[in-house]
Amino acid sequence: MKRLGPLLGLGIVYLFFVLVGPEAFGTTRTLETIARQTAIVGTAALGMTMVIVAGGIDLSVGSIVALSSVVVALILDGGTGGPLTAVAAATAAGAFCGLVSGALITRLRVAPFIVTLGMLLLVRGAAKGLGKEQKVDAPMTWLVDLLSSLPPDRRWIIVPPGVWLLALLALATAFVLRYTKLGAHLFAIGSNEETARLCGVAVERVKVIVYTLSGALAGLTGVLQFSRLTVGDPTVAVGLELDVIAAVVIGGGSLSGGEGTVLGTLVGAFIMTVIRTGTAQMGLPNWVQEIVTGVIIIAAVAIDRWRHRRLDA
Repeated sequence: MKRLGPLLGLGIVYLFFVLVGPEAFGTTRTLETIARQTAIVGTAALGMTMVIVAGGIDLSVGSIVALSSVVVALILDGGTGGPLTAVAAATAAGAFCGLVSGALITRLRVAPFIVTLGMLLLVRGAAKGLGKEQKVDAPMTWLVDLLSSLPPDRRWIIVPPGVWLLALLALATAFVLRYTKLGAHLFAIGSNEETARLCGVAVERVKVIVYTLSGALAGLTGVLQFSRLTVGDPTVAVGLELDVIAAVVIGGGSLSGGEGTVLGTLVGAFIMTVIRTGTAQMGLPNWVQEIVTGVIIIAAVAIDRWRHRRLDA
């Protein structure tokens, strides 16, 4: 039930909007829109899944996305590199931010919440500084096609390339968590850090690695955000970290650490997107969407805590 619960919830939410919402909600175009929007939250949520499994948290994700989108636009606009160079630079910028967070958490032994809260402001400020507090225009390249609506002659690929990128990254992340030593160490640290240390796990090194990976995935998310907006925007993705954390928690991840799956995270991301798309098409104001999302997050956390109390009993 723990594994099927998020999938069941997604089916119920989608069916609800199909029955209650406008006729346009059940069309293939709306499904494509949902997939495109989920690609941004889902890609960043993959990194957050690994962080939460290890018992951590990363509040700087949204700021890293904004910084990465600006980096992409600056490289393309300045003519210092092509699209691939821009993608590599954005990913490297995100990875560096994650590396700094991981190093501060392990070296200073400060709670991840505090460190990443500081990084949220620091990175956002850096993004605004690089962009001179305005949007950065860039020439049109194939990067803008990653999340653009498919033209009639490309319908054969079903969904935009950015969604396929999310699928590939999800498979890679699931492989790491399930079949590699790093994945086993993440679950061990999240379940009981001291026990993991006594068993020979290099806790500090693993934490630095996982925050670096999370930052790199946030950097790739910035590329997708750039594709969606076609500009680098230092003010974009404000609050995205909350959606990302919510996706992990709704999908069965535990903020206490030691639990989480890639499939659950993706389902949680889809639930968030379906709710927002459905309420928007029904013409409900933004504050209603926020209330509904908040209620779902609180319910998911409450269910998680109730389940843990039952297991402890």
